[in-house]
Amino acid sequence: MIPNSEGNLTIRNARIFDGESPDLVEGSISIRDGRITAVGSTNEGSGAGPAVGTVLDAGGRVVIPGLIDAHFHAYALSLTSAVNETGPLSYSALAGARRLEAALVRGFTSVRDVAGGDIGLATAIEEGLYPGPRYFFTGPALSQTGGHGDNRAANDGSCFHGGHMCEVMDGVEDLLLAVRHRFRTGATAIKLMTSGGVISPVDPIRVPQYSAAEIQVVTEEASRRGSYATAHAYSPEAIRHSVLNGVRCIEHGNLLDVETARLMAEHDVYLVPTLVTYDAMGRRGAEIGLTEVGAAKNQEVLAAGKKAVTLARDAGVRIGFGTDLMGELEDEQLAGLRLQCEVLGVYDALRSATSTNAALLRREDLGRIAEGACADLVILDGDPFEEPSVLWDGSRNRTVIKAGRVVPSGGVPAGPAMLDEAYTGASA
Repeated sequence: MIPNSEGNLTIRNARIFDGESPDLVEGSISIRDGRITAVGSTNEGSGAGPAVGTVLDAGGRVVIPGLIDAHFHAYALSLTSAVNETGPLSYSALAGARRLEAALVRGFTSVRDVAGGDIGLATAIEEGLYPGPRYFFTGPALSQTGGHGDNRAANDGSCFHGGHMCEVMDGVEDLLLAVRHRFRTGATAIKLMTSGGVISPVDPIRVPQYSAAEIQVVTEEASRRGSYATAHAYSPEAIRHSVLNGVRCIEHGNLLDVETARLMAEHDVYLVPTLVTYDAMGRRGAEIGLTEVGAAKNQEVLAAGKKAVTLARDAGVRIGFGTDLMGELEDEQLAGLRLQCEVLGVYDALRSATSTNAALLRREDLGRIAEGACADLVILDGDPFEEPSVLWDGSRNRTVIKAGRVVPSGGVPAGPAMLDEAYTGASA
């Protein structure tokens, strides 16, 4: 057998969803050094051409681009903010690495961590010390005093300046310094809390957070660095406040209305809905210790979430895909695809989790199956356009490929001795 340790692989007899076109293409995918070199017909003299490296027979199964979760939290070990923020960072990093490995095995070959992460965790994954998706992180999200990232209750007299996932920061000058520090230490974007949240104790969901000047200094500095700011925002008031002051993406957006959706489209601002986190908390709130206040907030945004996605689609907003799962709820990640399919249909939901999220990341070489793209792929056990549940049914086998290397269910990229066994198990 020819080893694929260098990311050289040929997938034959595949039905290919390229991340953009609704039409499946029958043919082969050639991969060299972790990049796709050709996609096309298996007929002699056309398409993918001669085999490269190890050959996998997809058996007529559908191959999709590696999935992208644009709202992930590696350090969200609990629904209790104090646990996530103040425990030993070494423990959070080790546990976060396990969460990232599990995401990769599910087929998420890239994630965007929008509250936490750091250059050490990203480097460990990049160097292969731990298996995981391509890791894009913002560092701790920025929150005003008493905002969504401030975990102190009204009767809590302690000091809290932040932790692993959020930092409390007020004022234009301090925010400017915080943004520059994040980019110095490897962040790929900046996260702002611009409205209340479900699990934070003292901030009503609808009230906008941060002043216009505070948001503007963040978005302008991020833009100068060739990056962008994304905002946690639920209400129309908070979304408009964020969009008009320069943010490029809205996280959640559950209470969106028609006029605000149009404003987002006019400013080409993305929406990353996170439907599954509310659905999961609604079903499993008692199990995970969701507070009474949190449960009431969750019910408000759960009922509105799907409507918000529909309004955004109708307005022409570019819709990504995220999960925002914390603690034990991380095993619900694939269920997010089910919920987004229920609103958008399979085709648009798949685009959200592949090519649209790649555009949000400004990585045109991700989220697509095309010449020159990174060879991040998932071979499904069926056709999602005929049987959508193959996208989220954990009992259905799938083959995950990152940078041209098959990832077995244990998470470690397959070397030559493991490849046949890994693929056979995934396609049984």
